[in-house]
Amino acid sequence: MTRAYLALGGNLGDVAGEFVTALQGLSSTPAVRLVALSRVYRTPPWGVTDQPDFLNMAAAIDTDLSARALLEACLGIEKASGRVRDRRWGPRNIDIDVIAFGDAKVDEPDLTIPHPRAHERAFVLAPLAELADGLVLGGQRVSDWLVQADASGVQVDIEATRRVRPTTL
Repeated sequence: MTRAYLALGGNLGDVAGEFVTALQGLSSTPAVRLVALSRVYRTPPWGVTDQPDFLNMAAAIDTDLSARALLEACLGIEKASGRVRDRRWGPRNIDIDVIAFGDAKVDEPDLTIPHPRAHERAFVLAPLAELADGLVLGGQRVSDWLVQADASGVQVDIEATRRVRPTTL
């Protein structure tokens, strides 16, 4: 089994409900076991800033899938939820990114592991630090990147966390 870390985010519709559906989809995927979930964070938009705040969280999983098969499973869950990819960094109901996959390094046109920009984004680092603060991304531990990141506006969403956590583990 390989320990992998996923980042989930969204800012359209019932995002906490989308998280529950996505995590249940992951749980029912053969060779995937949810191990731990972070709290849910409310975060300001990044990249394209003229859009609603996001909800973000992280999940630790153990899997026998390959990194490519895990990505395909995540994309399938997004598609089943009606995810539309029409604008980079734009609004979306759900996004699931593979941040790390064991010690694997993958550099393919549509899959780079570790995620090449995760260490720049407080909305990924804050939830990920709850699960794996010692994980190394971009040559540094997640907790060290988080101290350096602009985390203004990143805050735990208690109600969304209550909705997501009890129904998924």
